[in-house]
Amino acid sequence: MFIYLNMANELTTEKLEKAAYILKTVAHPLRLKVIELLGNTEKMSVGELCDVLACEQSLVSHHLNNMRLKGLLKAEKQGVQVFYSLKERELLGLLACIEKCNCNM
Repeated sequence: MFIYLNMANELTTEKLEKAAYILKTVAHPLRLKVIELLGNTEKMSVGELCDVLACEQSLVSHHLNNMRLKGLLKAEKQGVQVFYSLKERELLGLLACIEKCNCNM
């Protein structure tokens, strides 16, 4: 099934490039789960994320730092802990699209 965009809703090259940048950044199951988790709460510490994701701190920190450097997350240091939050809550729309997708995978 093809969906045709009406010319008034045409995606600009700039929007498509930004979308590709974001999609490349989140193209990992752990990163998508981080977005989901941070969408359900204001902020979470690295330790809290590690516990929920059942992953090593070094792996989670690597993904969080990458997402922060690319502008998707905010990091706030409080003492020895770092708390992460979504910089743009619109990222949650990606998860909604994924949930609705009926791809035969």
